[in-house]
Amino acid sequence: VQLQASGGGLVQAGGSLRLSCAASGRTFSLYGMGWFRQAPGKEREFVAAISRGGTVTDYTDSLKGRFRISRDNAENTLYLRMNSLRPEDTAVYYCAAAPGVVTGEVIRTPARYSYWGQGTQVTVSS
Repeated sequence: VQLQASGGGLVQAGGSLRLSCAASGRTFSLYGMGWFRQAPGKEREFVAAISRGGTVTDYTDSLKGRFRISRDNAENTLYLRMNSLRPEDTAVYYCAAAPGVVTGEVIRTPARYSYWGQGTQVTVSS
């Protein structure tokens, strides 16, 4: 599967963005999906994950309540809605797909993801 992330940009603190990740192929619904981010000088970190059917989600604790992951399997697209953005949310955001997941499984571990998008830059100004 090929992934294309989009929707990043420059936003003021307190603003919102919605990232999209378009997937190629007809098996999108078989993949567990996730979002990660990497800030300058920092390691890539887990942001959110969603199960194959979209019924189970997982977030890194610090982002719960501000970020929302969702997917549209009919449109082969993954989303990340980001609200109340802060300067510390500035990073390159990556979407990723994990094969071989069971129903309801969500994955935090980057090594389980076999496919990665190219990343989209999010910059939050203070």
